[in-house]
Amino acid sequence: MHDRLLPSISLRAPAGRVRRAVLAALSAVALAVSLPGTVLAAELEAIAILAPEAATDFGWNQQGVAAARAAGAAAGVKVLVAENLGYGDVRPVLRELAEDGAGLLIAHASGYNTAAPEVGAELSVPVAITDRPDARAPGKVADYTASGHEGAYLAGRLAAKLTRTGILGIVTSGEPPGWNSQSAAFIEGARAEKPDVVIRYSVIGPAAYSDAAGARRVTETVIAAGADIILGQGNGSSFGMLAAVEAGRAVDGGKVFFIDVIGDKSSIDKGHLLSSVIWNLEPVFATMIADVKAGRFGERNYGISLADGSVSLLKTPHVPDAVWQEVEAIRREIVDGAIVVKPVFDAASVHALVNAAGKRP
Repeated sequence: MHDRLLPSISLRAPAGRVRRAVLAALSAVALAVSLPGTVLAAELEAIAILAPEAATDFGWNQQGVAAARAAGAAAGVKVLVAENLGYGDVRPVLRELAEDGAGLLIAHASGYNTAAPEVGAELSVPVAITDRPDARAPGKVADYTASGHEGAYLAGRLAAKLTRTGILGIVTSGEPPGWNSQSAAFIEGARAEKPDVVIRYSVIGPAAYSDAAGARRVTETVIAAGADIILGQGNGSSFGMLAAVEAGRAVDGGKVFFIDVIGDKSSIDKGHLLSSVIWNLEPVFATMIADVKAGRFGERNYGISLADGSVSLLKTPHVPDAVWQEVEAIRREIVDGAIVVKPVFDAASVHALVNAAGKRP
């Protein structure tokens, strides 16, 4: 399981259960003798996050694990990390983490949003899932379908300002709600800037999040179809997209540029990373922890936005300062409400947007 739990849970589970029982008893005593009107926060010793891939992808997995660790440190709770789990059945891992003392399970993959609530209900541990906002249940389940659509809209405006060919590409590793909302907003932003811009949209596979080889092939096809700027959405697969961009040439013979999502690949950029729609999940996880402690977890779902800085657009040296100032002005309009970017979560609506306008031979 890629050293996901060190040391072994079986050696510590009995002590953990005894410790939790003692803490529960002490909490009851403290509550009984507290002053009238005082509310005792729920005990939360540890949280856990389960990630499908290694936390070194400069994206979904790395940002999630880093955010959980930061939020846990700020709240004074231990953070258990289980990474590189894949997309199969994670019920055994969920049980191990809960038995090891995790009072909140963050199931950091849409493929876990069935197993996590089942195990959470079985063990009476609250769980956070993604891509199932309808599954929210007070005290049990909350969703954090993070949507960077506002940042993606800015990315579309930026790309349309800088494209030479008038053709933009979107390569995505699947069509989960979070990717769909960004694809739709990118298209809307690009067309708000340049109505006749053409979008080449391609999906690597139904869940090709780690398929770097497939991502490279698909991205090469999109470049050959005229795109000189690519919005790439994928975890490990994004490295294949970036490799295709670095090795390829646009149809006009010039450079191809890449717009990433979630993380910041500036440290490995070879001159092609134009920007990234950055997601900062620390405020999301910090709020979850606070809600568990206050006994109100599951009363709401969680999201990200430009307004609180949990979504932002990365400026790289490849973006001219004058263009960036224009993008910043648009960002302020979104924050102020002058421009409203609504999330579109279904794939059919994305496909309709792709085909709605801007067609060329």
